Amino acid sequence: MNKLNHLAIIMDGNRRWAKKRGLPAFEGHIHGYQTLKKVGDWCLEKGIEILTVYAFSTENWKRPKIEVNFLINLMQKILKNDINEFNKKGLKMRFIGQLEKYPKKLNQLIKQAEKLTKNNKKGTLIICLSYGGRSEIVDAIKKIIKKNINLNKITEKLIYKNLYSPDVPEPDLIVRTGGEMRLSNFLTWQSVYSELYFTKTLWPDFSKKEFNKILKEYNNHQRRFGK
Repeated sequence: MNKLNHLAIIMDGNRRWAKKRGLPAFEGHIHGYQTLKKVGDWCLEKGIEILTVYAFSTENWKRPKIEVNFLINLMQKILKNDINEFNKKGLKMRFIGQLEKYPKKLNQLIKQAEKLTKNNKKGTLIICLSYGGRSEIVDAIKKIIKKNINLNKITEKLIYKNLYSPDVPEPDLIVRTGGEMRLSNFLTWQSVYSELYFTKTLWPDFSKKEFNKILKEYNNHQRRFGK
């Protein structure tokens, strides 16, 4: 059996879910958030220590301004209204990405959420905002250059130490919902030996039954890490 410590999810399909029902896109995002809360609970039940989710990519800034603004407002509302719920569940919340691109108000709420939950031990929820795997690597290289480190001392381990979350182990399993079979600039450095699972299920429809099915398949698969 493979121990699953770190699960990462590309939560795809919110807009298509809404379109299929004749609803505006923001309804899909609202329902997608409810799914995230449920998946977080399932991870706690299964003893999965870290859940990382792709909430907003660097490319998502290209979406219609009205949708981007809605997503920013939704994130602010969640951090205002639901942070105590996450805290009571014992979740440590972390946010990674180019957070400086967001409004000051959202960044303040992010800092408050991280401070409030920093000592929680039951699990860690990492939310990727304005995140891109390539941007993360570029930012890591910039940090290394600023430190004037000798070229001969630049190793894979050093690069990992300069990523957004250097203390977090690589994901054991990456799941993408929505039917697309690509990682879309998600955890580019960290995903090299992650197991991958792609499902056609749109994110708001993702169920506990499918969650358990994926975990079962993961447990039955032999991980070799190139050996």
